Amino acid sequence: MTITLQVFIFIFGIIVGSFINAVLWRLRTKESFVFGRSYCPRCQHELSAWDLLPLLSYLLLQGRCRYCRHKISWSYFIIELVMGVMFLLAAQRLLPPDLLQLSADSLSRLLLTWYLLAILTVVFVFDLRYMLILRSVTLPAAILAALANLSLGMSWQKIVLGVLVCAGFFWLQRVLSGGRWIGGGDVQLGILMGAALGFPIVLVAMFLSYIVGAVFGVALLSLQRKGWKSELPFGTFLSAATAVCLLYGQQIINWYFGLM
Repeated sequence: MTITLQVFIFIFGIIVGSFINAVLWRLRTKESFVFGRSYCPRCQHELSAWDLLPLLSYLLLQGRCRYCRHKISWSYFIIELVMGVMFLLAAQRLLPPDLLQLSADSLSRLLLTWYLLAILTVVFVFDLRYMLILRSVTLPAAILAALANLSLGMSWQKIVLGVLVCAGFFWLQRVLSGGRWIGGGDVQLGILMGAALGFPIVLVAMFLSYIVGAVFGVALLSLQRKGWKSELPFGTFLSAATAVCLLYGQQIINWYFGLM
């Protein structure tokens, strides 16, 4: 890809990240994220276009509202930056070096991957902030992912097996623990993971999420930030692992079998 195209994709990604910031807030307040102007949560002042420039507005305003000077969370900046980077990585993975060889199949895979990365970011941040995974986000995305993957050549057996293995494993844990180990939102996220990744790549995502979750859990215990009975937002680990596997799942499998 040319530098110009990479810059364009990065800018597109941070714009999507800015929209995700608005979606996250309005999912919490149950406002429409299609209609209505953005506003400062503290002073309620409507924000102008100059207040909403991805990355730049945060830097130029030094992380504060232009009108009331209330501090803006750094997470807004980070989400925009991460989305720009993830969109660029996805394009580097899925677009051919020569765009003259770009096919409808490659473009469709890229658009689906971008969509799923955006959805997973919403799940990650919402669960991190509020310890909640919304079925209104995960289940429609799972249906779209399954249909799109079918149209792009993934077999229905891989999709169904991915959903059954992932969501079924989480559901079994929920039943056995009476809901203490895992929540219903994680089961629904398991449906999305299976539909998005298929089998066997979904196994890699599950493995990564449990390993990283265990590492974070032990680290928080050692720092005395959490107790043994404290809850961790497991959806953050699941969504992050799924994003990694969307981009590099097959490469991870190939690397693993190359070690054997």
